[in-house]
Amino acid sequence: MGAFIGGVMYFTKAQMGYIKISFNRIRNSANPLKRLTDSLYGIWFATVFSCLSLVTVGIITVIPGQPRRRLIVRQGARLLLRLTGAWPNISGLQHLPSHASVIVANHASYLDGVLLTAVLPHRFQFVIKREMTQVPLAHYFLRRIGAHFVDRSNARKGATDARRIMQTATNGGSLVFFPEGTFRREPGLRRFQNGAFTVALRQGLPLIPLVITGTRAMLPAHSWLPRPAKLAVIIKQPLPMESTTDPNQAREECRQHILAELNEPDLHATIG
Repeated sequence: MGAFIGGVMYFTKAQMGYIKISFNRIRNSANPLKRLTDSLYGIWFATVFSCLSLVTVGIITVIPGQPRRRLIVRQGARLLLRLTGAWPNISGLQHLPSHASVIVANHASYLDGVLLTAVLPHRFQFVIKREMTQVPLAHYFLRRIGAHFVDRSNARKGATDARRIMQTATNGGSLVFFPEGTFRREPGLRRFQNGAFTVALRQGLPLIPLVITGTRAMLPAHSWLPRPAKLAVIIKQPLPMESTTDPNQAREECRQHILAELNEPDLHATIG
């Protein structure tokens, strides 16, 4: 699946670097006991992630076939969340069809990809910004499991990427999009891009809103040590296919479904 995504990049830092950051935080904290427990948790998470990542990358290097590689990565992500006490509360799995579909999810953290890799069936392939190809280990990992990269800065390359993704959907592939395209430290749902909705409507695929909560609290942007947090994944019912043929309308319907569960502000409405 499409991740350990940013996590592959995120845990290339040396373990001693994490320990130094942790004890600096403890020394400067008004609540040193909580800082200590949070930092120890972060170091434990980083250690488990690093070990599992090394094993997983080794396995997917030698195993043929992207579906089998995605299955291996899924098992690794599930083991990570179990061993670190981060297994999420999951609702709505019954809304996932057995055939091809398109999931759109809010994006709050590098952990989102890890979380959805663990929760979703391994048939799902992630659509990721092409900037991730600039991180060699992440690029290798994601390419081995069949992730799709989208160039947002070059219209011609972006169109080529879009055609490739459309062909995957035509061939029966299931896709996961983060239509915000990026994430920030501040809470809130940003504007959605249209790509996921165009693919779903043109191919007649179920369009499924999915809500992630807790990952921003656990690992916000510009942070390198995760903290204990309660995670949840809420899979909503697919949008009725007969409700619209307009990607803009489908986009806004999905945003409203996600906002209703997210308990965060609508940043697009705020900034206009």
